[in-house]
Amino acid sequence: MTTMIRAARPWGGPPSDVLIADGKITEVLSHDPQRRADTIVEGRGRLLVPSFSDVHVHLDSTRIGLPFREHTGAPGVWAMMMNDRKNWRSAEVPLQERVRNTLGSMIARGTTRVRSYAQIDVDCGLERFEAVLAAKEHFRDQADVEIIAFPQAGLLREAGTPALMEEALKAGATVMGGIDPCTLDRDPVEHLNIVFGLAEKYHAAVDIHLHEPGELGVFSTDLILERTRALGMQGQVTLSHAYQLGSVSEATTQRLIAEFAELDVSMASVAPSVSGILPLPLLAEAGVRFGLGEDGQRDYWSPYGNTDMLDRTWQLAFTNNFRQDELIEHCLAIATIGGASVLDASSQRLKGTADRPGLEPGSPAELLLVDGETVAAAVMDRGKDRTVIHRGAVVADQLRLV
Repeated sequence: MTTMIRAARPWGGPPSDVLIADGKITEVLSHDPQRRADTIVEGRGRLLVPSFSDVHVHLDSTRIGLPFREHTGAPGVWAMMMNDRKNWRSAEVPLQERVRNTLGSMIARGTTRVRSYAQIDVDCGLERFEAVLAAKEHFRDQADVEIIAFPQAGLLREAGTPALMEEALKAGATVMGGIDPCTLDRDPVEHLNIVFGLAEKYHAAVDIHLHEPGELGVFSTDLILERTRALGMQGQVTLSHAYQLGSVSEATTQRLIAEFAELDVSMASVAPSVSGILPLPLLAEAGVRFGLGEDGQRDYWSPYGNTDMLDRTWQLAFTNNFRQDELIEHCLAIATIGGASVLDASSQRLKGTADRPGLEPGSPAELLLVDGETVAAAVMDRGKDRTVIHRGAVVADQLRLV
């Protein structure tokens, strides 16, 4: 069985017919109105790009679709976490329904590859993890979902947390999470002993939230790089947020980027409006894998987020003050292929700000048709005429699941 996407414009190029079989692109041909296939998806001159990869989302922390509420969180990770802990059970609908609806909305808008956190602590146990796991199973034919066992409250502040993390890894989490080894747990050595020890035991990847500022963030990063090198975990470690690693000095920036490239440590961003981030063009030139995510979405941490990665792509371009078409398009490449490479280090990866991979013969048929005059225009306009393809089959059209 062959599927053809007819008269689409790959990465904004000329109209083409894209042939798909067995979940992969087999040919990209100049458009021929007489060409036939078993199944035809009408491109109608729309842009064809890889589908989105959201590599930093908290599906278990969402109020998408619920009434807007006043923000009640206080500054700081611990205070925000306690606000979430106080409120998450009292939402208007059960957690599993919220998680399922949020993931479904993400897929409908073009995301088919997801890495989601699942908070695990002594308050919620595995309840939030199980809600994300249920949503992953519910949408197993519409998206690929990877789950991070995430110690939002730290690993050392509350007795019993590491044992719960291990239970989640046994139950289906494939990534071991960590968070702020110095400022939250205040014992970076023991924190990283647990993170990397469990990751090694269960052959899991590692994803560490790093909000720590300046020199302290660099200190924690150096400890993480040291563990990565010592354990031979190249290609299996991601730093999320890492807002201020570029704020210390030019020499430190250059050194960190070089070590990330050497150890194949990837990065995930939520496009924050902050100064001091590592420059995206330098990361791309060095071949550092870099992905994008929506973080929490209209939850007890923040009123932002709307399940639309095209909107978050616009935010990435805006917060980086990008104006050139190439750099705006690079943001879309980050949100699609960049994120896919964070999930799978063996997959295609970006080789610079002008690289536009993911639509060649042999590429996975994880695709999005979207209206737009050019790729940069699509990011600016964030059109709604979308068709989403997962493993070669249409899973959503016009912002609705099919």
